[in-house]
Amino acid sequence: MKETNKNLEQMRHSGAHLLAAAVQKLYPNVKLAIGPAIDYGFYYDFDFGEYKISENDFDKIESEMQSLKEKGYKFEKIEMSINDAKTFLKQTNQPYSLSLLEDIEKYGSTKKSQMDEANKKKDNDIVTLYKSGDFINLCRGGHVNSFKEVGAFKITSIAGAYFRGSEKNPMLTRIYVACFPTEAELKDYIEKKALAEERDHKKIGRELELFFFHPTAPGIAYWLPKGLKIRNLLIEFWRGYHKEKGYQEISAPLINKKSLWEQSGHWDHYKDDMFKTKAKGSEQWALKPMNCPNAMNIFAFKPRSYRELPLRLSDTDNLFRDEIPGALNGLLRTRSFIQDDSHNFISEDQIENEIKDILDITNYFYEVFGLKDNVKLYLSTRPDDFMGDIKSWDEAEKGLKNALENSKFEYGVKEKDGAFYGPKIDIHLQDALGREWQCGTIQLDFQLPHRFNLEYTDKDGSKKTPIVVHRVIYGSLERFIGIVIEHFAGELPFWISPEQIRILTIGSDEISDYLKEIEGILEHIELENPVKHNGLRYSINRDQESLSKKIKEAQISKVPIMLIVGPKDKDNRSISVRIKNDQTQINISELKKFIETHK
Repeated sequence: MKETNKNLEQMRHSGAHLLAAAVQKLYPNVKLAIGPAIDYGFYYDFDFGEYKISENDFDKIESEMQSLKEKGYKFEKIEMSINDAKTFLKQTNQPYSLSLLEDIEKYGSTKKSQMDEANKKKDNDIVTLYKSGDFINLCRGGHVNSFKEVGAFKITSIAGAYFRGSEKNPMLTRIYVACFPTEAELKDYIEKKALAEERDHKKIGRELELFFFHPTAPGIAYWLPKGLKIRNLLIEFWRGYHKEKGYQEISAPLINKKSLWEQSGHWDHYKDDMFKTKAKGSEQWALKPMNCPNAMNIFAFKPRSYRELPLRLSDTDNLFRDEIPGALNGLLRTRSFIQDDSHNFISEDQIENEIKDILDITNYFYEVFGLKDNVKLYLSTRPDDFMGDIKSWDEAEKGLKNALENSKFEYGVKEKDGAFYGPKIDIHLQDALGREWQCGTIQLDFQLPHRFNLEYTDKDGSKKTPIVVHRVIYGSLERFIGIVIEHFAGELPFWISPEQIRILTIGSDEISDYLKEIEGILEHIELENPVKHNGLRYSINRDQESLSKKIKEAQISKVPIMLIVGPKDKDNRSISVRIKNDQTQINISELKKFIETHK
C-alpha cells in the first residue's frame, strides 16, 4: 500500500512537470515557481506577467498537455554545480526557481522547517534539474519514466497564491489539476467534486445565514445567530457530558510570554505558525495555538496527590494559528478556532483504562450524529523530530495500541506521524461523499510533564511524574461543523438544527388563539438527549403569502419539521405536519408525542 501511494505521488509530481511544460510552450514568457503533488492531483504556481489566465484557457492547456504526453518525453536527470544552475536559471529568466536554488545553497533545503543556519549543509554544491523534451526544471526528483506514464487529468480551477505563502512575495496564479491512474477514477472524482460543490459548507453557511468570512479577517469566521446556536449547542453537549464523566472545566490566558512556549518546546517546533507580538518593554508574547502549556501550569498550581488522578482538565478557549493564506478553507482551515479539549493527568497504571474511557466517549460523541460507523482511527507513531527517549516512546505506543486492540473501532497505523512529544490516535471521519477528514486526536505524552517539572505524591510518599493525555474528540469545532454541514448537505440532525420547527399559517388572524395553544405545547417540550433541558427552537411564518411559497422557503432553510395550521385545522383540532415532502395530519393532543418521537 505504501509503495502504491509513493507511485501515485510520483505520477502526480510528474504531471506537474507536464503541466509546466505545456504552459511554458503556450506562454513562453511565463515564470515557473513550484508544483507539488496533492491529495487528488497536483498544482503549479506560475507568473504570467500581464496576461490574465482564465477558465477559457483550460481546454488549450489540456490539449497541449495531452500532445506532450503522447510524445512520451522521458525524464532525464541533469546534475549541475550550483553556480552553473544559477547561470542557467538567470539565462532562462526563472527568478522563482533561482530563489529556491539560493535557499538550497544556503540551507540545503527549500523547506521552511529546515531553514536554520545550524542545519546548513556543506555538501550541497551539486543540484539536479530534469529535462523532458525542451522543458528543463529545477527539481530534486521522484518521477515516472516519461510523460506517457502520467494518468488521466483535468484542470479543475485556478486561484491566486503568494510565492511560498508569504504576503511579502508576488501573487502568482495557481493552476489545480485532478490526476488519477485511470479515466474511470478521474470521472468518479469529478462527479464527487460536483456533488461536493453543492454541499460546500461556505455556500450553505451563507444561504442558511450561519456564518460568513470577511476580507478584513481572513480565516476567522463571523458567527451569525443561527450558526452560533449550533456551536453553543456543541459546547453545551460537551460540557454536560464531560461533567458527568468527572471532567473539570478551566480557562487560561489567551496570550502568553515566549518563555512559556520555550519551556513547552512549542517555540522550537511551532513558532512559525504562531501570532507573535511584543508588549511594552519589548518582551515577546504569542497568542496560544494550543492549550497544553497552560494546562501544565494549572496542574503545577498546588501540590498534587495520587488520589486526584485521573485529573481531567477540560477547556474550550479560543486558539490562534497563523496559517498561510493559501491553506485557508472556510471553517475547515481557520486562523481562530476552539476545540473540545482536555488534558488528563494520569499514572502509568491508568493508561489503558483512561484511553478506553476516551474511546468510549468518542464512540458516543459520533453516535449522536449517526456517524459512529463513519469513524476510523489511526495510530501515529514516533516522528523523526521526536522529543525525549525512545524507551518512553515505546511504552506510550504500546499503551495506545493495546487500547485500540480492545476498542470497537477499526484502526490503521500512520508511521512517523506522531506529535513531537508523544504518539497519538487520530480520529478520522468519512463523509457522505467518501472523503476522509481528520477531526479529533488522543495523544499520550511522557515528555511535557518533565519539561514543567510536574509531580504528585504517590501512595508510598514518593514523588512521581504524571503522564498527560491530550485529547480532543471533535477537534476544532469550526472544522467539525463544516464537515457535518457538508456531510448532511445542510440538513442537520434535529437536536442541533438552529430552527427545528416552523409553523406556517393560513389566515393567521382567524387562528391566533389556536396558535397560542400550539405554542404553549411547544414551549413545554424539552429534549433531554443529547443536551439536557434543550427547549425547542421554532418560529412562525405569518406572512400573507401562498402556502406553497412558505413551504419552499422552509425547505430552503432546511427546517426539519413544518406545522401547517389554518381555520379548518382549528375547527378540527388538528395540525398538518410536513417533514421534507411527506405530509400527515395529527390531532393537537398528539403533537407533543409526535415531536418527541420524530426528533
